Amino acid sequence: MPGLRFRLRSQNRDISGNGVRQVRIWQRLLGLRQVVVESVELVDDGAGQVLVVGVRRRERSVGRCGRCGVRASGYDRGGGVRRWRHLDFGAVRVELVADAPRVNCATHGPTVLAVPWARHGSRFTTAFEDTCVWLAARTAASTVVALMRTSWRAVTAMVARVVAGEGRDRLAGLRRIGIDEIAYRKGQRYLTVVIDHDSGALVWAREGRNKSAVLAFFDQLGPDRAAELTHVSADGAEWIATAVSERAPQAIRCMDPYHVIAWASDALDQVRKQVWNAARGGPGQRNETSRILKGARWALWKKPERLTDAQQATLATIQATNKPLYRAYLLKEQLREVIAVKGEAGRLLLAGWLRWAGRSRLAPFVKLARTIRSHLPEIHNTLHCGLSNGRIEANNTHLRLLTRQAYGYHSAQALIAMAMLRRGGLCPTLPGRS
Repeated sequence: MPGLRFRLRSQNRDISGNGVRQVRIWQRLLGLRQVVVESVELVDDGAGQVLVVGVRRRERSVGRCGRCGVRASGYDRGGGVRRWRHLDFGAVRVELVADAPRVNCATHGPTVLAVPWARHGSRFTTAFEDTCVWLAARTAASTVVALMRTSWRAVTAMVARVVAGEGRDRLAGLRRIGIDEIAYRKGQRYLTVVIDHDSGALVWAREGRNKSAVLAFFDQLGPDRAAELTHVSADGAEWIATAVSERAPQAIRCMDPYHVIAWASDALDQVRKQVWNAARGGPGQRNETSRILKGARWALWKKPERLTDAQQATLATIQATNKPLYRAYLLKEQLREVIAVKGEAGRLLLAGWLRWAGRSRLAPFVKLARTIRSHLPEIHNTLHCGLSNGRIEANNTHLRLLTRQAYGYHSAQALIAMAMLRRGGLCPTLPGRS
């Protein structure tokens, strides 16, 4: 079909009779600011109708580098006309067309001039990118691709560009932080993540699960801001504790109580397996006692107030018939109650629990008592200030959800960018809304 072209030569021409200029109408309809609309053309490119809008910067606007935004003198006319995908006008795709001259930046050399409607290096306008990124933070990428008529790779690049373009310093003002690792892909692929306990936001992430990853965080944080840290929570990983001791020795290190209870649950399960193997009498043999013990895992792991009637009956049977296993269960539950008691009272109760576990004649709990003693200062700090990695575990749950929604990420950087978007508070607002 032939194209329809509207040349807007006079910005002062009133076509409506009510004082509204034609150029201003198109500017408002397309949501463009600090932009001069020169022409509008409706064409058919074979894939459908496209509204091609010719635009340019205002003549009095200062030339700036597209990378750093610093004033720069003109260099040349660049590579000619460029196109940027804009938000659809109803059911019609919209593209902005403009010249792309270059400036001579003192830092970056000859660089494409910064334009008010798009980010540097992008084929999409800022409004289009912000809309796609806002949607990506709330729904699956496949939905964004279908709705915005773009590609999955383009959406991923938009997310990375928006996150990288945020000028905020996410590491400013940190006082209490939590450090943990999370598996994001099969094959022992991990991320090391850092959250701010005061805001609950994800502030830093990097691929890897080792001391060098934590040291990279402190390198970016800097020695002055590292000296301002007051508390650091983590699990019992030695690589985290060593890095924190080297770079922030003044910070109070707290052991995450969730991991302490998880150690006790693992010790209880080891006792259950030992008792079950002894009760069944050998490989391939079964009896009523071994059957009860094999199905007792959840009854032993769950909190007493959450047990079903059947699980309560299983626990009562264990109490009557298997004293060692029931003693292991009581040790696990007692440790959970001890961790819930804070302050000096909690420290005294923990000391009593350690003596009980050491004399329990249950090898997994004797070993657990030694492990807890090796981390006793950090656990005492936790009992004193009540700090845990609960916010990090909530953050990790969201990261796992992100991975499932995307059916996995091919690179850690793509996952980190999406995590910063959702959990780091970097999601932009929709265009035209505050």
